[in-house]
Amino acid sequence: MNALRLQPPPLLFLLILVGLMAHRADARYLEGLNMNLGEALQFLREHDREGSTVCNKVMTAQWNFATNITDVNRRKMLEEQTVKLKFERASWRKTVSFAWSRIADPYARRQLKMIAVKGRNSLTDDKFNEMHHLIMEMKELYNRVKLCPYRKIGAACDLTFETDVAKIMSQSRDYDELLHYWQAWHEAVGPPLKNKYVRYVQLANQAAKLSGFADAGDQMREIYEDDYVQQNMAEIVSAIMPLYKHLFTFVRSRLMERYGDRIRADGPLPAHVLGNMWAQNWDGIFDLVQPFPGAKKLDVTLDMMIQGFTSLRIFQMAEEFFTSMGMKPMPPEFWRSSVFEKPIDRDIKCSASAWDFCNKMDYRIKQCTKINTEDLISTHHEMAHVQYYLQYKDQPLLFQSEALPGFHEAVSNAIGLSVFTPQHLHRIGLYNNSTDDYESNINFLMLVALQKVAYLPFAYIVDQWRWRVFNNGVADMTTRWWELRLQYQGILPPISRTERDFDPASKYHVPADLPYANYFLSVILQFQLFESLCDISGHTGDLHTCDLYRSREAGRLLSDVLSMGSSTPWPDIIRQMTRGQTNRIDASAMLRYFQPLSRYLKRQNQIEPVIGWLTNHEDTALFAHWYLGNAGNLPTMAILPIVLIVLICLSL
Repeated sequence: MNALRLQPPPLLFLLILVGLMAHRADARYLEGLNMNLGEALQFLREHDREGSTVCNKVMTAQWNFATNITDVNRRKMLEEQTVKLKFERASWRKTVSFAWSRIADPYARRQLKMIAVKGRNSLTDDKFNEMHHLIMEMKELYNRVKLCPYRKIGAACDLTFETDVAKIMSQSRDYDELLHYWQAWHEAVGPPLKNKYVRYVQLANQAAKLSGFADAGDQMREIYEDDYVQQNMAEIVSAIMPLYKHLFTFVRSRLMERYGDRIRADGPLPAHVLGNMWAQNWDGIFDLVQPFPGAKKLDVTLDMMIQGFTSLRIFQMAEEFFTSMGMKPMPPEFWRSSVFEKPIDRDIKCSASAWDFCNKMDYRIKQCTKINTEDLISTHHEMAHVQYYLQYKDQPLLFQSEALPGFHEAVSNAIGLSVFTPQHLHRIGLYNNSTDDYESNINFLMLVALQKVAYLPFAYIVDQWRWRVFNNGVADMTTRWWELRLQYQGILPPISRTERDFDPASKYHVPADLPYANYFLSVILQFQLFESLCDISGHTGDLHTCDLYRSREAGRLLSDVLSMGSSTPWPDIIRQMTRGQTNRIDASAMLRYFQPLSRYLKRQNQIEPVIGWLTNHEDTALFAHWYLGNAGNLPTMAILPIVLIVLICLSL
């Protein structure tokens, strides 16, 4: 009898679970009893002072390593990062001794919450250290991978991803060569990381639950300060999907011309032929899919070379873009300490990046600048990050950050949308816009869509997958990954996959414990911000032709928005950004930007049998072995209880 009491019927069990989940919504955060405002303010002052010092030392050590890769500099960087971890852990312990959610001062309460809800500090020392070392191990394993060249027997297996493989995936048009590198990369990264990732999930969930969250995904979403962030993201994807499916259909028709019957006329696309290891953006195959190959391409590299551009001139031109809008010039330390070109005397990480040294003076960019269009845009992008640093530098340290995750990138990309236009490049003497006709405009919008529209579903699914793993467990992780990719991207693995493969680890942000939903939000926000700045600047006409150069009105609005940092809840910042029109993130500005391309794609796709993709048994058989195998072995009556439970869950 006792045994029977311990086994409630399925419906009752589900109701209990729902009750527990509902209880979580009312649970308060992990906090203590101290409500003394004076002590809290004193702690925050000390945190601001000590945190700035710690941050400066870490950034300096990271800079030294990034600009001079030696073992000595690497050891120093790791030492400073360890000191920073200890500081953050001590700060967290002090913060949760306060009843911080009931502290009277709203700014103090906001700062304390920012410390309290982040990180894995609730773990015991041994598990905290295990978590830290586990993530370090996964990152190092990922970064050490080298691959063998295609069909070169006896050649050294020394191809790195950043330098070699990414370029091949973008430039090769050989189906089998692309498949070789896709398969080799996934094999080198996924299986070795799987067991480490399973342990990482266990520790992350433990930390979250000890801090009062349902799981690690629940904790990750806390930073968005929005109980409905997942619903909002789903609505955005739904709004963009018609445009994405028309882009997808057009691209598929062009890939069929290249690869023949290896591409199915109404089906999903294999992941390796879209110019990128993860099929996350498709600009690598622009030459295959550009609507009008004869139209002039938006490329000013030759003009820059003829005019004798140097890396310094590119940076001066980027600064002048911002000062023309009435925004801040780069400080003297920027020109003194930045790295504009690749040094010849030492090894350096060449990926472009912007740096804030946390002392209100020292801001830098590191970039191995080449004289071409891409680096002209990249320089403006990185300087927009520095402009954001300069605007919020007078905020407390904890508020010296973006308004919400993804906003830093959104700001920089919005500037990129203005700079990378025929109109702007003509105004600065680099482009003859006499050919700025319909065909050139559609080609331009297609290039931007391959970068932005194609990227959005991928940016959506990474954290959707991760949050499901935290919530539902580590079974069937690879299957769930490809389910999402097929559902939202129309992408399939080019060869059969099993759970051993652990394909999600092929994307660095997964093993490196880096959130990804911020990239999704940055895509949408950049168009919202761009539209607002263009409207206040007085722009008329198609949104993609807007140039913010010399608009003081746009500069004032942007400065006001950036100067708040993260001191204010982001809905209020979006309301200010849109001048009262909305406090939500939505896709309308992005759809407005691509409206001319959308019309073109709909006309072109009229003859296509399917807009989007149809899936069949062979598609899902590539990865859904557990489902197909189990379903085939279960009698019909055995499946019915499972179906009923699923229906009950949906109805609840």
